[in-house]
Amino acid sequence: MSYSQMAQLELMNALNSITSERELKEFRDLVANFFAQKAQKAIDALWENGTINEHTIEQWGTEHMRTPYRYASHRS
Repeated sequence: MSYSQMAQLELMNALNSITSERELKEFRDLVANFFAQKAQKAIDALWENGTINEHTIEQWGTEHMRTPYRYASHRS
């Protein structure tokens, strides 16, 4: 059994014990915090190894990353 499959079973067992909207919200918050902490650790590692720095973050703030629409090619 893969780790992914084991994780799915664990989540299903945890979800079976949820009996109220409040518990569901707490569970969602718990999962969100778990992934937020993983993301923060990854960002910290990128910062520590020099992949990103203040200049990189400043550049991200001014980037325009939206894919342009191509209206002319879709018009009849």
